[in-house]
Formats: sequence, structure tokens, C-alpha cells
Amino acid sequence: MKQEKQFETESQQLLDLMINSIYSEKEIFLRELLSNASDANDKYRYMSLTKGDKFPTKEHLIRIEADEKKRTISIIDNGIGMSLEDIEKNLGTIAKSGSKEFLAKMKKAKKGEEVSIIGQFGVGFYSAFMVADWVEVLTKPYGGKAHRFYSEGKSTYTVEDAEFDQDSGTRVTIHLKKDKGDLNYSDYLQTWRIKNLVKKYSDYIRYPIKMVVKVSKPDLDAENKPIEGKYHDEFEDQTLNSMIPLWKKSVNDVKPEDLNEFYKSKFNDYEDPLISLNVHAEGLYSYEALLFIPSHVPYDFYSENYEQGLSLYSHGIFIQDHYKDLVPSHLRFVKGLVDSDDFPLNVSREMLQKTPEMTKIAKNIESKVLAELRKTKKNDEEKYLKFFEMFGEHLKYGIYMTYGANKGDLQDLLLFHHLNDDKYITLEDYVKNMKKDQKSIYFAAGRTLDEIKALPQLEQKRADGIDVLLLDKRIDEFCVMAIAEYEKKPFKDVSSESESEISNEKREELDRLASDHKRILDNLKQGLTGKVDDVVFSAKLVDSPVCLTTKEGISMNAERVFNEEPGAPSDVKSTKVLEINPDHDLFKALCEVSSDEEVAGYGSLLYDEAMLLQGFEIEDKAGFVKKLNTLLVKAWKA
Repeated sequence: MKQEKQFETESQQLLDLMINSIYSEKEIFLRELLSNASDANDKYRYMSLTKGDKFPTKEHLIRIEADEKKRTISIIDNGIGMSLEDIEKNLGTIAKSGSKEFLAKMKKAKKGEEVSIIGQFGVGFYSAFMVADWVEVLTKPYGGKAHRFYSEGKSTYTVEDAEFDQDSGTRVTIHLKKDKGDLNYSDYLQTWRIKNLVKKYSDYIRYPIKMVVKVSKPDLDAENKPIEGKYHDEFEDQTLNSMIPLWKKSVNDVKPEDLNEFYKSKFNDYEDPLISLNVHAEGLYSYEALLFIPSHVPYDFYSENYEQGLSLYSHGIFIQDHYKDLVPSHLRFVKGLVDSDDFPLNVSREMLQKTPEMTKIAKNIESKVLAELRKTKKNDEEKYLKFFEMFGEHLKYGIYMTYGANKGDLQDLLLFHHLNDDKYITLEDYVKNMKKDQKSIYFAAGRTLDEIKALPQLEQKRADGIDVLLLDKRIDEFCVMAIAEYEKKPFKDVSSESESEISNEKREELDRLASDHKRILDNLKQGLTGKVDDVVFSAKLVDSPVCLTTKEGISMNAERVFNEEPGAPSDVKSTKVLEINPDHDLFKALCEVSSDEEVAGYGSLLYDEAMLLQGFEIEDKAGFVKKLNTLLVKAWKA
């Protein structure tokens, strides 16, 4: 019996969409057909377990055959097979009246609607037409009749009775297109190409993927020793896939050296990973994962070419590389793969639906990585320090970019330089070591540690033995301000004007000095109109004559960071205050100047000096030198 059927208009549109839009790489066809073959074997195994009297157990495999002369490549399984009804239902899916509805769904899916039908025959199967002039399918269910389906994927398909030398299974044969320009379809007939595609996409399918391969072997002499320079061809039946994924094995069966070798092979690294994680998660959403943190910063890590994300597998079949949504940007250094039967794949196996399942798995992966980092921090200080110096800034970005929403997960993983010691300190240890009456966590920010340590604002803190976090990375200040407080202790910039923790006695003394020397302060402020908002006496200084602090709002360091960014807005300005050390000889000398105008003129010198002390550029270098020389000449003449 032979039946020729016509595709409907909508069906043809759908086929065009399948071939030309859904699949991004033509090589995907082999993955799809091998996956369908694996599905067919799975279905037979299930039936043999539930209805063993009708489906006797057997050893399942998948075979690939390539014929260069006929330009065909065949994928054969010994699985469930298809009846005539199954062919209509599966391979004929696009020919049924529901194709119009399905096409509408596919078009909506482009806009985000979920169409999760992967795993059905007739979907991935049609990827074959990307490389085929025509495709034939020989199939037989156990105990049933064999049928042959063939089509050019254009206007018609044909089904007819056939003979099949297997008790059940399916043979899909692709008749390849002719080579055209850069499209070299003949490559898919080459053994090396087939091996590479199987290794890339289907290495971990649970059934052996076999292929008869021609190999060259040396001729042997009478003593069975190789004859130099003489070879002959033999044919071997080789298994192309490894079948058992490393991540599918029990954790107890995987040695650290196995993980190291897998990492170096998979990710082309020359060093063992710094940290490895073998995850087997079971529950509402189950998955296996191998996760790695490199022992060195990848060479392209800070370039546009770096691709973050994890390799994605479903049912042991490779789906996609560098899938970004499974790791947040603050963990972009994590490499690895995830395999789950719960991934909601859509029609092409390449595009994933964004669903609660995916979000839950991604969040769980993040939690696993962070838990391992906390464990390493606790048990291996040297290893964690190496990690943090390579990738710690990304944890800070994770806090800043979420406006502190992630601080509960990340803040205890942070390390900071600090004033009282050359070693790093955690926020937890800083708070434990705070002075009895200390109410705030103090920090000072700048471009380098040496520059920060030289800040005049640290002088009184150093004298009082109060520790200060030293923030020498561009992200640091923004990170701590996003955290806002730790253990109910607010973060406070030593370069801010407000100083709530000075004693009432000291505050009264400063107020009295301000009243006694109001003329000098007012004249200095007048001379610095447009540069500072106020001039006050300082409780921060010990040896330095002046410093610059800022009022509520942006700090001088943050202003500098903003202004160094490309396309930064010009209106990002800090509100500065000039603070004067009332105990310094320079102020005492200033008190001897009777001219208000002269006092005002000295204000710009004090301002520029403070800028230099704090590592900032002064705007008018020539004017500063001129005023300084005038002062020196005056002092010399005196």
C-alpha cells in the first residue's frame, strides 16, 4: 500500500520556519536525530519494564552509517518503532489539520509564549531537511508491520509498506544536498566530522552510538612484528560516545583528579581549577552539575569576547554553551555544566523557556557556589585569598548592582585592607574588634593604599587606635554604601564632614574656637567661594594643617570615579568643606594676619594644599606656585 499526501499551506510555512529560523546551526540535525533515537530506545525500555510479556528485553544501541558514494547518512535505533498510525501522528504532525494552530503558537513563541513540545518525533526530525534533498524513514513496531516514509520537505510526503530486518526500531536516512559555495554538505559524510559532532552534542547519551570506521594498521611479519612503512586498512566497529557522564556518577565514585582532568579537557585550561563542585540536587527540581572556579583569571576575562555562562545538557544531551541565565553576573567567573530533565526546552532544543523551574535551578546553583566559597574561606585561608584577589571585586559588584539586595549572601565573603594591620579583614572581624563606644564602621577611599594611608583625615583615628577600612578599588566605596550597615553599625566615610562620635567637650571647644575666630573663617570661606561650602575647625587632624571633607551626598573619591567614566555627566559634584587644624602652627600664623583680603587670599593656598595631600589634581598649578613663591619671599624678607 502506497499513499501520497499533500502538505497544507500552513504546514509548509511551519516547515520553512523549522528549517530556516529555529535552528541556528545546520550541524544540529545529527544531534536531533540521535536524540530521537535515544528517545525511541527509552520508550522501548519503559514498555519492556511495564509490559515485559509483549516487549522482551534487549540490548539497545544507536548506529550511524555514512555512504560517500550514495551521499547518505543513516541513524538507526532498535527502539520502539512506529506503526502507520504513529507515523501519521509523529512524522506527519505538520501535515495534520492542527498545523495552522501550531504555526500560530510558534509565531507567538517568538514573542515569549512557551511552546514546549521537544522530544516528539516530527519536530527535531525536520531539522534533517536543512541538509537533505530528501529523507526516508524505515520503521517497525515490535510485532507489527514495517513502513517507509519519505519526503523532500516541500509539498508532499509518501508512506508505503516495506520490509525491515529488525524486530523493531527506526532507520532515518538523509540524502544530502549537493555542495554549494561555503555549504560543504559532504563534510557530514566524513568520519572525523561525525565523531566530532557526536562528541560535542551526544557524548553522554546512555546508549552506545556505534559506527564502522576504517582504520589504518601496520602490516605484520611472520613474528607478528610491525613492518616499517607498510600499512593496510581494516574496519572496526567503534563506539563514538562515552555514555556515562562524569556528573551522572556517584560523588563517591569521582576523584578530585577526575574533576581536574575533565575541567582541563572541557575548558582548554592548562591548570587545575582552584575549586571544583560536583552537585547532585534532588527535590522539586532535580539536576546534576559540575562547577569550577579557575585558578587564574582567563586571558580574555575583561574583554568583550569573554562568554560567561554554563554548558547546558538535558537528558545527557548537549543543548547550549555559555547559557548566561544560570549564573548571575557576579559569578561570571564560574565555569561548568548543568544537566537536568526539568529544563523546559522549546521546539529547537536550543532556546530555553524562562520559567520558574529555570529560575529555581539558577538560584540553587548560585547558593551552592556561595556555600562552597564560605566553606573555603573558613577552612583554607590561602586558597580563599587567592580566589578573592582574582574575583572578589565581582562579589562587590553583585552587592552594588542590586542596590544591596544581595548583601545577605555576599557581604561575609568580602575582604578589606584596613588601617591597623597589613592583612585583610572581614566585616565580622572588624565589628568584633571595634572600640567599646564606637558606633560606626569607618572607611577611607582612594586610588592606592599608599594614597589612602597618607590621608590627613586618618590622623586622629590612628592616634585613637580606631580601625578604618581602606578602600582602594573603584567599586569599594559604592559597595559599602550599598551595604549601608553591618550588624546595625552604619558605614561612615572618614572624609565626611559630620563627626557624631566626638565628645561633647571637644564639640564645645570647636564651637568656642569658631566663635573666637569667626573673622578668619569667614574670610577664608569668602576667598573660596565656588570651591567649598564651608570652612570649619577640625577634630580629625593631628599633624596636618588642613583637609577637605564633604557634606551629605557624593564623596570626593566617588566624584572622581564618576568623572573618569566615559560620557560621565558634568554635574556630578561633591559639596566640599575645608577643615582647619586649630592646633597647627600654620593656623596660629594665620591669626597674626590682620588684612581680611590677605587672609582670603591664603584660603586658595590651603585649599590646594588639602587637594594635594588627598591625592587630587589642583586646577591652577601656575597660580598655586605663584602664591606660594609670594609667601616664601614675604617670609624671607621678614
